[in-house]
Amino acid sequence: MSKSNSEAADVTSAWARVEDWLREYAPTSHASILPPATEAEIEEAESQLRHHCGYGFPPELVALWRVAGGVRQLDIDEYDEEGEVGTGQFLPHGLLLTPAQSIRPRLAGFDYQGKDYWEGAQWAAPFGNYSEATDTGLYLSATGLGKWSSYEGMFMGEPLYPSIAAYLEAVGRTLVEGPAERMGSDVPGIVYGCLIWQDPQSPRLDETAADWRPVH
Repeated sequence: MSKSNSEAADVTSAWARVEDWLREYAPTSHASILPPATEAEIEEAESQLRHHCGYGFPPELVALWRVAGGVRQLDIDEYDEEGEVGTGQFLPHGLLLTPAQSIRPRLAGFDYQGKDYWEGAQWAAPFGNYSEATDTGLYLSATGLGKWSSYEGMFMGEPLYPSIAAYLEAVGRTLVEGPAERMGSDVPGIVYGCLIWQDPQSPRLDETAADWRPVH
């Protein structure tokens, strides 16, 4: 099996474990997963990335989009009056972006004169803190998966995981086996049928905090 085929198998297997868990324990989050992205959607986004940056999407990311094209926010206002709970925010560090959403952070580094504020770094943004994905999220480069932000200048941290598959495998093991703190201070919990990660000592949920229950 070639390296690209192996990467595709690894990421789809890791995603399936997370999706199976969501289907059983967090059905609202599971329902927020979009169908597989079409080849046209992937090719359109990749053509823009190649035009501006000179490179395309990593095969591992394309393999993930071929089983899950991103996520959407479902309306659960009858339970969540403050709109705090993001049904698609079931992963730590960010939500899975669509192909079109994923190129925004990288292309935002080019101003009208074509200057690249990311200084030629080659990366894609599989995950963002929200669908517009222009402030922070997780990048994927040849060195792995790490955090990026543009809050106070452009910043790319050291890789946290060697691949998307390794990241999703860690998510799956945390959900199924524990411990809750396997991936850091944010731990998984359920509220209104949604998987939400937060630090119990400093919860990000406010009005709905009392309804959140940790998985472990």
